[in-house]
Amino acid sequence: MKIFSWKRVSDSCSDNRKYKIQNPKWVRLVALVVAFTLWEAVAEAQPLTKISRVGILGTEAKERKERVAHYLRELGYVEGKNVIYEVRARSGEPEPYADFAAELIRLKVDVIVAGGAGAVRAAKNASATIPIVMGAVNDPIALGYVASLAHPGGNITGISNLSPELSGKRLELMKETIPKATRFAVLAYRAESMRTSIKETEDAAKFLKIKVQLLEITAADQLDRVFDAAKKQHADALVQIQAAFLAPYQKRIIDLAAKHRLPAMFNNQAHVEAGGLMSYGADRAEMNRRIAAMVDKILKGTKPAEIPVEQPMRFEFVINLIAAKQIGVTIPPNVLVRADKVIR
Repeated sequence: MKIFSWKRVSDSCSDNRKYKIQNPKWVRLVALVVAFTLWEAVAEAQPLTKISRVGILGTEAKERKERVAHYLRELGYVEGKNVIYEVRARSGEPEPYADFAAELIRLKVDVIVAGGAGAVRAAKNASATIPIVMGAVNDPIALGYVASLAHPGGNITGISNLSPELSGKRLELMKETIPKATRFAVLAYRAESMRTSIKETEDAAKFLKIKVQLLEITAADQLDRVFDAAKKQHADALVQIQAAFLAPYQKRIIDLAAKHRLPAMFNNQAHVEAGGLMSYGADRAEMNRRIAAMVDKILKGTKPAEIPVEQPMRFEFVINLIAAKQIGVTIPPNVLVRADKVIR
């Protein structure tokens, strides 16, 4: 069977002959086969972009996901394209995270961002290999989460929020705001992870010659009772010790402080924006940026043990003058001038 023919043409070759193919359809078929073979080879050498799976665990996990995802977008992570977020949160009950942590492990997430000591503990108990990034934890060394800040040594890294060290600063600012105050109510979640923060607050109160009335709770329905107790004991002001457990009840705490006309100091700017009087704490935006950077490193292959635990470097002092007017407090000029942000 004749497939193709040759036609002789003149040329400058030594034998004065050149040949050309007379069946262009067959030539195009061969070219397509070669091109397809080359395309398959290139495709195998360049696999499709991997979709990373990031677990978010803890109280206010939905809000944390939005904050961390914002900074991950700046690093090139687009939700649904190259990253998927698995968000697991509850409303603040003690130690509620074990089942959610186990679920994230079954989903084979690449990394877990855990907010609060309880969430970190649950993630740690669920897996000794899947990387965990702490959202902000008081004294992670004492809690056994890391061997040291510089060398975490396991599958956990993240942010230590310096809350114990900041407790004294919050008391000092409140004392300057209300110079005649001698008795401060201290609202705290009753848990082992809070011991260091409570002790730091009590030590600072002794230095400032302030009496402390400790109000510890383990459930939201105890809030009315402890605020009534603070009023009966003639507390001049209130300081809240940061705890993930209290986060879902923050608006209730702010409202009770206003009801009892108790000047209140919080750790988070969001609490002041929601109606609280004052806050002093780490810059949350910067903390979430650093958490996103750690997640990015882990997704690119760095082990948590090789990523030092970071401490906040920037802090914010925020005052709400609207709240001050509602409870009859005048902020001294020397305190007002030190604020990073004033809500008027």
